[in-house]
Amino acid sequence: MAEIVKEMLVSHDSSETRVALLEDHELVELYVERPKRSVVGNVYLGRVKDVLPGMQAAFVDIGLEKNAFLYVDEVVSPEGLEDVPRRDIASLLRPGQQVMVQVVKDPMGTKGARVTTDVSLPGRFLVLMPFSDFVGVSRKLGDEERDRLQAVIERIRVEGVGIIARTVAAGVSEREIASDFEFLMRLWKRVQSLSKEGVAPEVIYTEMDLALRLVRDVFADDFRRLLVDHKETHDKIVSFLKKTSPHLVRRVQMHRDHIPLFDHFGIQERIDLAIQRVVPLPSGGRIAIDKTEALTAIDVNTASFTGKKNLEDTIFRTNLEAADEAVRQLRLRDIGGIIVIDFIDMEDAYNRAEVMRRLGQALARDRTKTRVTEMTRLGMVEMTRKNVTDGLYGVLTETCPTCGGEGRVISDTTKRITVERRMREILQGGRSPAYLFGLHPDTYQLVMAPGHNAVAMLRAETGKQVAVVPERDAEPTEVRVIIEGKAGLVQRALE
Repeated sequence: MAEIVKEMLVSHDSSETRVALLEDHELVELYVERPKRSVVGNVYLGRVKDVLPGMQAAFVDIGLEKNAFLYVDEVVSPEGLEDVPRRDIASLLRPGQQVMVQVVKDPMGTKGARVTTDVSLPGRFLVLMPFSDFVGVSRKLGDEERDRLQAVIERIRVEGVGIIARTVAAGVSEREIASDFEFLMRLWKRVQSLSKEGVAPEVIYTEMDLALRLVRDVFADDFRRLLVDHKETHDKIVSFLKKTSPHLVRRVQMHRDHIPLFDHFGIQERIDLAIQRVVPLPSGGRIAIDKTEALTAIDVNTASFTGKKNLEDTIFRTNLEAADEAVRQLRLRDIGGIIVIDFIDMEDAYNRAEVMRRLGQALARDRTKTRVTEMTRLGMVEMTRKNVTDGLYGVLTETCPTCGGEGRVISDTTKRITVERRMREILQGGRSPAYLFGLHPDTYQLVMAPGHNAVAMLRAETGKQVAVVPERDAEPTEVRVIIEGKAGLVQRALE
C-alpha cells in the first residue's frame, strides 16, 4: 500500500482558528476554535455543590455556566479510596468540599462538562498521570519500538507516577524523552501548589490553544508539511518545535499566496459538504447521516449508480466506497457515541468480509478510539466512537428555530386548519358580535387564499363580524385577538 501523504493547515484570524488535517489531499479532520474555546484538558479547583447517592455522582462548580458532572468511577484519592469495593460517592465527597478536577468532555447542550479527579498532563512525547502507577506505550507503534520506549520510561520515571509514551515519541532519543518528563513534573508541582493556595472555583491549568495542541498531539515525522497563514501563530509553532522536535521545524511553512490558505486547497467546499445530511460517493451512490439523541445512523444507497456488471457487484462497490466515506465523515464531523451503519444487503459472504476489512483499514487511521461489531446478515454494523466536543456540526450549525431540530415543519394545510379551528373556538366561546384577529403573514395568506375564504365561512357559521390582519411577530399557528367588541369598532380599525 502506498504511503499516505499527510499535511496540516493552520488558518487564524480575529474570529477563529481552524486546523485542517489532510490525507492524500483529502480533508479528514477539521478543528475550529472561537473565543469561547474548548475547556477539555483544563484543570480547575472546584467546589462540590451536590452529592447524589442515587446517581453515584456529584455536581461540581468549576466557574462555568453549568456545574460539572463527576461520576464515582472518576474519583481517585491518594489515600487509596479508589480500591474500596462498591464505592459510595457520599464516602468520597461532601457538599462544600474543594476538589481538583480536569475536564474530559466539554459542556454539550443542556449538560455541563464531564470531569475527573484523575488528572493527566500531556507533553510532547509523554502523558504524565500523577495519581497512577501505570506505564504504557501507544499501541500504534511496532513491538520493537514499544519495547524500547518501555525500557526508557522505566529508567527515567519516578516511583508512584504513571507515564504513557505517545505515538510521536517513536524514534525520539532518551535525552529528549527525559527532558519532556522533567518538564511535566515541574508543571505538576506548579499545579499542586496552585490548588493548595487557590479558592474555588478557579482554573489552575489551561490547555494550549488549538494550533499548538494539534501540533503537540499530531504533527510528527509522517507529515510532509505544516502550512500556516498567520505570522504570530507560525512563530509560536516554530518556537515550540525548536524545543521539542527541532528536525520538524523545516517542515513548517508560511502561506504567502494571495489566495487564502483554505481556498487554495478547496477546504471550504468540503466543509460545506460536511454539514449536509447527504454525502455523495465517487461512483454515484450516497450516504445519509442522521443524528438522534441516542445514536447516529448512516444509511448507504446506490442512488444514481447502476453499475456495469450485476446487482451484487454494484452493491459491493457502493458499500466499499461507503465504508471509506463513512469513516471520513465520522472523523471530519467528530461524531461520537453509538453509530449504526446500514450497508446495502450483500448475499456474498466474501463481499461482506471485504467491506468490513475496508472499514477496519479506514478506522485504523482514526486517532479516536472506536469499537466495532461484526456485520449482520442484513448489512448492519454497530460501533461506538469516543468524542469530547460537540464536533464540527455542533460548532458550525445551530438548531433550526422553526422545526426545533426535527428537520420537518408543519404543512401549510395543517397551519390553515389549526388557525381556522382556533378562530372558530374563540368566536363560539365569546359573547362579542365582532372580532379582529391577527395572524402570521404567511398564515394570513393561506387563510385569505383565493377559492378558500375562511373569513366568509366563519361569518356564515357564527353569524359574527370577522376580520383578519397580518401580524409580523405572531407565531405560524398563533391567533391573536386584536379587537373584540361591537361591529363598528372592527370596521373603524380596518379603515
